[in-house]
Amino acid sequence: MEPRESLVRFFLLKTEPSEYSFDDLLREGLTKWDGVKNPLAQKHIGSMEVNDVCFIYHTGNEKSIVGIAKVKSSPYCVDGFWVVDISPEGRFKKNIPLKELKSREEFRESLLVRMPRLSVIALTKEQARLVLLLGDGDLSLLNEG
Repeated sequence: MEPRESLVRFFLLKTEPSEYSFDDLLREGLTKWDGVKNPLAQKHIGSMEVNDVCFIYHTGNEKSIVGIAKVKSSPYCVDGFWVVDISPEGRFKKNIPLKELKSREEFRESLLVRMPRLSVIALTKEQARLVLLLGDGDLSLLNEG
């Protein structure tokens, strides 16, 4: 196993809010993030560790990052696919539209732009910092471990 670059890593998790929304996660408090079949998205889930930070992105008409969650379990296999348990950390004060992210240098080469249908995307610390700044989020999440 390769050593981690930082104490915490960052991921963007996409969901269709009519199927499962951030409000559902807030209400439940903990959920199994499943239903992901794409091999690259599966690779990202398989690399997650407890306390990694996940930005929850609503697809469909919203196309915005709406909240923050944390990974609460190591990846485990269900029906041949990697899943993790996540819990909500909170809603952003401001939703962050995809259009805003696409306009920023930090996201020019991101899989969010290059592979827009990918449902789980690893983010750099710089991208995570921008997301937290745009959403008025807690910058201390950048240094947690």
